[in-house]
Amino acid sequence: MDNQTIPLDAETKALEMPEDHRDELRLWLRLLTCSTLIEGEVRRRLRDRFDVTLPRFDLMAQLDKTPEGMTLSDLSKRMMVSNGNLTSLVDRLAASGHIERRVSAIDRRAQIVKLTPAGRMEFRAIAAEHEAWVAEIFGGLSQREQKDLMRLLAKTKLSARNAIMGETQ
Repeated sequence: MDNQTIPLDAETKALEMPEDHRDELRLWLRLLTCSTLIEGEVRRRLRDRFDVTLPRFDLMAQLDKTPEGMTLSDLSKRMMVSNGNLTSLVDRLAASGHIERRVSAIDRRAQIVKLTPAGRMEFRAIAAEHEAWVAEIFGGLSQREQKDLMRLLAKTKLSARNAIMGETQ
């Protein structure tokens, strides 16, 4: 990279001028940087190894947890995406034979989607490699450090929820 400058991420910029940023901002930037790095690598590996997108993997993971299937509405809530975003993904997975749809017996307007046996088998093969990738990514942390990080992130999640609930009341 001869005379080119490498663009800095927000965390690096904040660390270079710490007096300009509060600890909480630097912490948030660190979490964001870690999340972005990990997600980017998982996306790349899913694409390169299986020609699968992360949303497709996430959808199949939700359906793998519920063998009886789920409505599109329940899926969209669990995945935190709109029904519109989910519909085209479900259409592609149905066309490829990975999922099947049926009309709900309770509400004829709703569709239940579930993995086909072939879809479940393919997902589980992908999920096994995915789990190994995640273990590799966190492999630089000891078991104790991983437990500490989980505890601290749980506390962070609670703090964020409390802050959000305080603003919505």
